Amino acid sequence: MVRRMRQVWLLVATGVLTVGCASAPPDGSEVPVLAEVGTESMPLELDAVVASPLAIQSAPASARGSGSAVGSTATAAPVTAATTAAVGTGATAGGDLTAEERRISASVDERAAEAIAFLQRITDINSGTMNPPGVREVGRIFEAELAELGFETRWIEMPPEMGRAGHLFAEIDGGSGKRVLLIGHLDTVYESDSPFQRFEMLEDGQALGPGVADMKGGDVVILYALRALADAGVLEDARIIVALLGDEEATGDPLTISRADLYDAARRSDAALGFEGGVGGLNSATVARRGFTGWTLDVTATRGHSSVIFSNKYGAGAIFEAARILNRFYEDMRGEEYLTFGAGLILGGTSVEYDAQYDRGEAFGKTNVIPQSVTVAGDLRALTFDQLESAKARMRAIVAESLPKATGTIRFRDSYPPMAPTEGNYALLQVLDGVSRDLGFGPIEAVDPGRRGAADISFAAQYTDALGGLGVMGSGAHTPSETVDLESIGVMTKRAALLVHRLAQQEAGGR
Repeated sequence: MVRRMRQVWLLVATGVLTVGCASAPPDGSEVPVLAEVGTESMPLELDAVVASPLAIQSAPASARGSGSAVGSTATAAPVTAATTAAVGTGATAGGDLTAEERRISASVDERAAEAIAFLQRITDINSGTMNPPGVREVGRIFEAELAELGFETRWIEMPPEMGRAGHLFAEIDGGSGKRVLLIGHLDTVYESDSPFQRFEMLEDGQALGPGVADMKGGDVVILYALRALADAGVLEDARIIVALLGDEEATGDPLTISRADLYDAARRSDAALGFEGGVGGLNSATVARRGFTGWTLDVTATRGHSSVIFSNKYGAGAIFEAARILNRFYEDMRGEEYLTFGAGLILGGTSVEYDAQYDRGEAFGKTNVIPQSVTVAGDLRALTFDQLESAKARMRAIVAESLPKATGTIRFRDSYPPMAPTEGNYALLQVLDGVSRDLGFGPIEAVDPGRRGAADISFAAQYTDALGGLGVMGSGAHTPSETVDLESIGVMTKRAALLVHRLAQQEAGGR
C-alpha cells in the first residue's frame, strides 16, 4: 500500500557544526553534539512508506496548523544562566505562559541541582547493553521514582537466550486528552570492562561520564519533566506512557519480541516523543530520521597456490571479489540523497571466523595462498522504506556479478525502520515551537534527516505522530570523552514538561 506522494519542506541545517570525537555507533544510535546553526529551506518530494518487512503503516497524519515555525531562518538562541534564571521566574520573550505553566517552569528550576545529582547517581552505575544486571539496576531506580509519581510500572523481561535485560514501561491514565508516549533507553555502549565508568564535573557547566548525553541525560529530562507536572498538580490529569528500553545500543533479536511492547504503546498513543539528544543545536528537533539496516557480505572462492591466481581453474580469490563488490557499491550507489552505506569490518584469508554479536572476528591467511573466504559487515541507512528496498536490490545485483571461481552472498538485518517526515510530525514541531517561544528560548527548527541516524522513536513513528531529538546537548558520545551541557538539562526539561502538558489538553485521536 502506497500513500500519495506529498511535498514536504525539510529544513537543512547549515553552518559550522561542533562535533566531538564521537565515532559512528555500530547499531545506528545517534551521536548528540552541541552546535549552533542557521537554516535554509529545501523542498523534498517523498514517496510515502511502502511495504517491507518493517513497513507497518500508520494512520493518516493530521494537517499542519498555521503559524508553524518551519521555514524560520532564525539562528538557535544560546543557553545562558541569565536566560535560564529569567525563565525560571516566569519571564518570557513575548510568550504567554499560564499560571500552571509558570509553576511547572519554576519546579524545574527548583529541582535543578537534584536533577544533576540524580544524573550522577545513574551514570555511576554501569549499564552497558551486555550487562543486564546493571541495566536492571538503573531500571529499578527509575521504576521507584515513577511509581512515587503515581505511575503503574512493569518490568518486561526478555527471553534469556536474547541476552538483554528487558524494558521498563510505566503508565498514568488521567483525563481525556492525548496520550503521549515518552521514549528513552537505559543502556549505554560502555560495558562493564570499559575503563570509562564514572561521572565527573567539569568547568564551564559541563560534566563527563559514560552515557551522560546518550542517553541518561535524556532519561533525566523525562523524569524531571514529569516531576514538574506533578509539582504543579497537573500530572494526574495526563495520559502518559514512559518507555525506557534496555537494549537501544544493541537491539535484541528478533525485533518482533524486543520491540513488541513499544509497538503496542505506540498504537495506543496520539503522539510519541523521543529523548535522544539532538544534532542541530539546542533549538532544533527531529521530524524525520533515517533507519538502520545491517548487512553482511560473505565471499567464497577456490583456494590454491598464489602462483596460479587468475587462472581459469582458480580464479581471482575471495579478497579480489570482495574488493570488486565494495568498489561497485562505491561507484554505483554513492551520492543518492539520504542514502548512505558503510563497510565497518572486513576479514579475509584462508579461513574467517566472525562474531556478529560482538562485532569482532579472526582471519588466517598466507601471502602465497589464494584466499578462500571474506566476510564484510556494514550498515545501510535510508529515509523511506522504498529507498531502503531499492538499495537492497541494487546491492544484491552487484554481489551476483561474481568474478570467475568466486561467489558472494549478502544478508540484510533490518534493525531500525526509517522515520519519514509527515504532516503530523510537523504539527508536533509547531506545538514545541510555541512552547519554546513562550518560555523565551526562541523558535525550534527541523533537523535535516541526512544528519540523523536511527533511534527507538522510529519504531513508534510507524503508528503515530512522532518528534525526536528532545534530549540534552552534549558531545563525544560513544567515546571516553562523552560530556553533557548541564544547563541544557533544565532547558530541555521545561520544554518537555510544557509540551506534554499542552498535548494532554488536546483532543485525543486528533491526528
